[in-house]
Amino acid sequence: MKIPTRIAFSLFFFIILSESNFLAKAQNTAIFPVNVGVILDFDTWSGKMGLSCIKMALADFYASNSNYKTRLVLNSSDSKSSDVVGAAAAASPYSNIIMKIPNKIAFSLFIFIILSERNFLAKAQNTTIPVNVGVILNFDTWNGKMGLSCINMSLSDFYASNSNYKTRLILNSRDSKDDVVGAAAAALDLIKNVEVQAIIGPQSSMQANFVIDLGEKAQVPIISFSATSPSLTSLRSSYFFQVAQNDSSQVKAISAIIQAYGWREAVPIYIDNEYGQGIIPFLIDALQNVDARVPYRSAIPSSASDDQIGQELYKLMTMQTRVFIVHMSTNLSSRLFTKAKEIGMMSEGYVWIITSGMTNSIRSIESSAHNSMQGVLGVKTYVPNTKELENFTVRWKRKFHQDNPTILNVELNVIGLWAYDVVSALARAVEIVGTTNFGFEKTNASSNLTDLETFGVSLNGPKLREALWGTRFRGLSGEFSLDNGQLQSSTFQIINVNGWEIPTNGKKLRIGVPVKDGFREFVKVTHDPSTNTTHVTGYSIEVFDTVMEDLPYVVSYEYIPFANALMVKELNFDAVVGDTTIIANRSNFVDFTLPYTESGVSMIVPIKDSKRKNAWVFLKPLTLDLWITSGCFFVFIGFVIWVLEHRINEEFRGPPSHEIGTSLWYSFSTMVFAQRETVVSNLARFVVIVWVFVVLILTQSYTASLASLLTVQQLQPTVTDVNQLIKSGECVGYLQGSFVLGILKGMGFDETEA
Repeated sequence: MKIPTRIAFSLFFFIILSESNFLAKAQNTAIFPVNVGVILDFDTWSGKMGLSCIKMALADFYASNSNYKTRLVLNSSDSKSSDVVGAAAAASPYSNIIMKIPNKIAFSLFIFIILSERNFLAKAQNTTIPVNVGVILNFDTWNGKMGLSCINMSLSDFYASNSNYKTRLILNSRDSKDDVVGAAAAALDLIKNVEVQAIIGPQSSMQANFVIDLGEKAQVPIISFSATSPSLTSLRSSYFFQVAQNDSSQVKAISAIIQAYGWREAVPIYIDNEYGQGIIPFLIDALQNVDARVPYRSAIPSSASDDQIGQELYKLMTMQTRVFIVHMSTNLSSRLFTKAKEIGMMSEGYVWIITSGMTNSIRSIESSAHNSMQGVLGVKTYVPNTKELENFTVRWKRKFHQDNPTILNVELNVIGLWAYDVVSALARAVEIVGTTNFGFEKTNASSNLTDLETFGVSLNGPKLREALWGTRFRGLSGEFSLDNGQLQSSTFQIINVNGWEIPTNGKKLRIGVPVKDGFREFVKVTHDPSTNTTHVTGYSIEVFDTVMEDLPYVVSYEYIPFANALMVKELNFDAVVGDTTIIANRSNFVDFTLPYTESGVSMIVPIKDSKRKNAWVFLKPLTLDLWITSGCFFVFIGFVIWVLEHRINEEFRGPPSHEIGTSLWYSFSTMVFAQRETVVSNLARFVVIVWVFVVLILTQSYTASLASLLTVQQLQPTVTDVNQLIKSGECVGYLQGSFVLGILKGMGFDETEA
């Protein structure tokens, strides 16, 4: 079919509309290939020239516009100067856009198409690139619901504050049904059919094994915020990211508790699966480092009945060990502690320590089981409290209640915070990778291949993995940094399951208060005979009461006065409050807090007035050297005045005795400004002025020193060295009940003289 020149322009608009329709469908892909048909007569000169110019224009245009998202793909057909052949070429299904162009306008029409395409792309540059991401969780569990809620909120919060990003994560959620096979099937569906670029999940360590293998094969990062088993790191998959505290990181905190209380044995009770077994080697090594051994390991199957749990607990009761470390799921632990309370293993004398996997989800345990866990200690991941965390917690509770109105008393834990930070990290990493081809490289499908062999390989998997490794920021859970795909360990805190509440009917702490004479400002014990009560006051008591009031939990205690210091050594008290000095031999039996006052030993000795009052006291203000120096200056000044004045001043003339007497008299009389002789020489006057100032300073200093000597007492100790007392055998007194007696004996004093 030949197209006249007059309708070529109309045909061009048809081409543009067709191209726009195609591009609208292709916006979800990273590359926009556009098939364009070219029908020319290749045997004619104009046909050959037109085809050559079209190809050159195509190459030149994309060489200078390499950032364009579309590429025209030419599909040339030879019309052979025949209408039938040209129509057949136009009817070929190979091209999406068909052009039957007269040879003389082919080049001009192609340039017009390129310019129109450029205008279209200028409008399309503001569009975002969707990136599919999979989420595999168990929607029926508390952690699954909380994790999904935090993931959705994180996604909306992140792009609300980063609206300039060119990529957008599209979540594709799948329910694992708390099943290993279900998690694997969900991962296979997401990788093969949805072609996700990353998978957040799965929820448990048991489900993670096979999913990690799928991610490694498809080069799709697997990011889990709740799988904590140390065995997962042994898989050494570069596409697995454990954005949660590895269980092995908490064993040091657990062993520190064991060491602090001096326990020498502990029995781990764990669920008999990969999650429970993963921590055991690390826990045993940590306990051995603090000289604590593990005489028995109790493994309880996840499907164990209450009778089986009871049989295992009865077996533990027959052993000497009373310290148990529990590491299992919240469902199994609830049944365990309920049964332990029934048979009396939650009473005094037993110690129960639970791992972070349980303490982080303690709020999800039923109230009946929660009451059975009274007195249990737990190790929990510490999350610094920030303003951002407080605001998010309020918003999350409001949003969660809207989505789940039947669930009450919800509490956000660190697992939800990790889920929130995972989305932020993944969104940052995807943006770093850029708007490249987020597609899959397909394998050659065959009827003999299984689903595991037919899914493709992510083209951007290696780039996304590298971007995740380098992602660092401060999230809601703290500093987010991955080391070999593992979240960096943080601080742990030790908590009591019931919120640090001590029952009112429990034992009170016995606080000993030393009764002794001496410094009542520190401790004063008074007895009221009318009410038969004892009152304890003083600075030390006020400090202790203030500390106890500032504790985040309530502790009942009572003050018990004592006079025998051996009662402390015999452990009759839980603590002692008072003016107790820290010394070496006491540290062998008790521990001390930091001192709040300086301590030391001083001597109290008589004093004496060291000044001697006699007729020569007026000589004391000045030393002998100063007296001699002052006298020499008086003579020298008199001599200088005589030299300067005796030639021109008649008052300084006469016999030698008269001249000497006049000069010395003039020098000494300046102290009281009683000189009668006048000086004529200006140089002599200058000397007199300087000398008057010197004399004024000297007289004032002398007067002040003499007044001090005559009025202020000069007190000095009679003994300045303790060795003087030892040599002279003097009697030395000390406060009864004080540690000073031991010091005096050690220095060599006779006890009969002390």
